[in-house]
Amino acid sequence: MLELLPPPPADPLWDLAAEFGADPRPERLNLVLGVYRDHTGVTPVMRAVRDAELRLAERSASKEYRGLSGNTAFNRAMVAQVLGDGAAAARATAVQTVAGTGALRLLADLVRRTRPGTTVWISDPAYVNHRPILEAAGLVVRAYRWTDPQGLLEDLRGAGRDDVVLVQGCCHNPTGVDLDRATWEALAAMAGRAGWVPFVDLAYHGLGDGLEADLWATRMLAERLPEVLVAVSCSKNFGLYADRTGCAIVVGSSPRVLAHAETALQNAARTLYSMPPEHGAAIVATVLEDDALRSCWHAELNVMRRRVAANRAALVARLAELGCGAWAEPLARQKGMFAGLPLSPDGMRALRRDHAVYGTASGRLNIAGLPADRVDQLAGAIAAVLGGVPAFASGPGPGLSVPSQAVPV
Repeated sequence: MLELLPPPPADPLWDLAAEFGADPRPERLNLVLGVYRDHTGVTPVMRAVRDAELRLAERSASKEYRGLSGNTAFNRAMVAQVLGDGAAAARATAVQTVAGTGALRLLADLVRRTRPGTTVWISDPAYVNHRPILEAAGLVVRAYRWTDPQGLLEDLRGAGRDDVVLVQGCCHNPTGVDLDRATWEALAAMAGRAGWVPFVDLAYHGLGDGLEADLWATRMLAERLPEVLVAVSCSKNFGLYADRTGCAIVVGSSPRVLAHAETALQNAARTLYSMPPEHGAAIVATVLEDDALRSCWHAELNVMRRRVAANRAALVARLAELGCGAWAEPLARQKGMFAGLPLSPDGMRALRRDHAVYGTASGRLNIAGLPADRVDQLAGAIAAVLGGVPAFASGPGPGLSVPSQAVPV
C-alpha cells in the first residue's frame, strides 16, 4: 500500500529548521520559527507559568478525562480575556483545542459542516499553514490583498453571504503589518452589509501594542456582528509552545446556535484527537483566575513586548546607519514577532547562503528570536543583499507598514 504513496511536499518551515541544524557555520542565525527568545537566545519559561505549575503539582489533581470541551475553567477565562466584559462575551461559547492550529482546524470543520462548499478568504501573503488547514477541511480558499487597504476592501467586495473571511487580529504573520482602525471598521461594516462571517486568528496578542490594544479589533467585530469565529493560541503570550494550548471561540446570535456550535466542535474534536491535553490549559486557567499570577504574567508579557520592539528599533537604526534608511523606515512601523523584509525568495536564499541568516522564503524574520548582540550581524547581512537595489518610489498607504510587492534580488 505505502509504495503507492506519492512523494509528499516537505513543510517549508521545518525544512529550513533542519537545514539550519545541519549548517556548520558558527555564526549562523536562526530566525525561522516563530518563538520568543530572551537576550541570550533562550526561550524562557515565564515565572507566572512556573508558579502555576508548582501549584498544580502540589494539588496533585486527578488526571481523569476532562471531556470533549477540555478544561471548562480555561474556556471561561479565555472568553473573558479575548472578548472582555462587553455584551459579546455573553453570547459566546468555547472549547479547548490543541493550540491555535487545532482551533483553526476545528473551526474550519465547523464551517464546512454548516456551509458545505463555503469559500474562505485568506490574506495574501498569509500564514504558511492557513491554506493547508482550510483545504484539508474541504473548504475552497481565495485570497485578498493584505498590505494594500484599498485593495483589501476591493477584493473582499467579492465575498458573498455564505463566505468566511479569515483575518489575523494583530501582529500579522508573515508581514508584521497591522490594519489601522479605519480599515478594521470598514471591514466590520462590509461584513454587516454582505453577511459574511469574520474568522479571527489570534496568535500574538500582547506582543504588538499591548494586550488590550491588540484585542481591540477582535472585540469590535464581536460586538458589532451577529457571528464571529475566533481561534486563539497560548503558545506565544504564555510561552506554552510545547504544551499545545489553544481555544476555539464562537460568537453567535442565540443560545440555540451556541449549543449547536459547541456540540459540532466537540464532534469534530472527537474524530481528530478526542480531547485536548490538560496541562497547558490548567496553567492558563490558574494564572488568569489568580490576581497575583495574572499581574505577574502581564508584567512579563510587557517585558517580552518591549524587547521585541527594542530589537526592531535597533535593527532599523543600524540599517539606516548602513545607508538602507528607505528600506528600514517601513520595518519600523511593523508590529509583533516578525519583520517582513521586501525581498524575493532569491534574496532570502542569498541571506541564507552568503550570510548564514535563516528566514522564510516570504521574507519573514523572527525578530523576537534575535539575540541583542547579533543585530549588527543581521543588519549587515540585509544591507549586503539589498546593495544596488533601488528603494520603492512611494511609501506604503494608510495603515500599512511594508510595500505589497517583493523586490527581486
